[in-house]
Amino acid sequence: MQASQRITQFCLFIVAAIALFGGALQMVLGQPETTARLDNLHRFMAGVYFSVGLVNLWAAWTIRRQGVLVYLLALGVLLAGVGRLVSIAQVGLPAPPALWLGYLVPELVLPFVIATSHWASARGTETKPRETHA
Repeated sequence: MQASQRITQFCLFIVAAIALFGGALQMVLGQPETTARLDNLHRFMAGVYFSVGLVNLWAAWTIRRQGVLVYLLALGVLLAGVGRLVSIAQVGLPAPPALWLGYLVPELVLPFVIATSHWASARGTETKPRETHA
C-alpha cells in the first residue's frame, strides 16, 4: 500500500474514532438543561454522528476500493468545522476555549489531508506501469 493511501486510511480511522466515541457519548448524555425538543434533536444528530463514524471506519478498512466516497467524507468533516465556525461567529466560543478550538482545528485540517493524500494515491495508481505477463 502506498504511503499516501496509508495517510488517508489513518485519517479516516481518526475521524471514525472521534465520530463513534462522540456519537455514543452524546447519545447517552443528551442535551441536559434544555427543552425536550432540543434534547430529542441532539440525540438524533448523535445517532447520525455515530453512523458517519461507521461509514468512515468501513471506508478506512476498505481504502483500496474507495474513490469519491473518501472526498465526500472529507467534505462532511469540513462542513462540520464550518458549522462550528458559524456557531462561534454567531454566539461566541464556548468555555473552555482551548477545548473547542481543539475540536475545530482538526475539522478544518483533516479534510485537506484526507483529500490530498487520497488524490495522491489515486494519481500514483494511474501513473504506475501495469505489469504484463508473458
